[in-house]
Amino acid sequence: MLGEALGAVDQDALHGILKQLMKASVILQKPDEDNLAFMISMMKSIAPRDSLETMLTAQMVSVHVATMRFACRLAFAEGIPQQEGVARTLTRLARTFAAQMETLNRHRGNGEHPITVQNLSVQDGGSAIVGNVTQQAHLIAAKPGTATEAGLVPPRDAGERDRTEALRGTIA
Repeated sequence: MLGEALGAVDQDALHGILKQLMKASVILQKPDEDNLAFMISMMKSIAPRDSLETMLTAQMVSVHVATMRFACRLAFAEGIPQQEGVARTLTRLARTFAAQMETLNRHRGNGEHPITVQNLSVQDGGSAIVGNVTQQAHLIAAKPGTATEAGLVPPRDAGERDRTEALRGTIA
């Protein structure tokens, strides 16, 4: 049951990931049971779906624990040089965690980046979609009539003068 919750494919994988988490849970040179329990709980809540996600989530919880340790160290750091060093490490760890989140989302298919069109040119007889466009399962869709309702594209029955003015932006 634990192996399934952590995404381990077999006992060897489960043993290996738990051993690595135990090493990452160390406080004062001894494994910390509470810290290990927290790390396992966080892995369960992320719910890795395969071996790659299992390894990544183990890294994520380890980086999170290290980040929080350095946040504590920063609170007690004395002197500017020590504060700067700890803050630099804290920043790197936080960036690493953010990159890991992005990697997990990309792996799960949730990290698609939006496409923004910066330059649009519509010739006579052409048409354009203006508004929010989403892509799902390789299908691009937009709410019909969005551009016409916004006054950005003239209706099909508009006269040529109205059409020209609308394309120039003189009609609201």
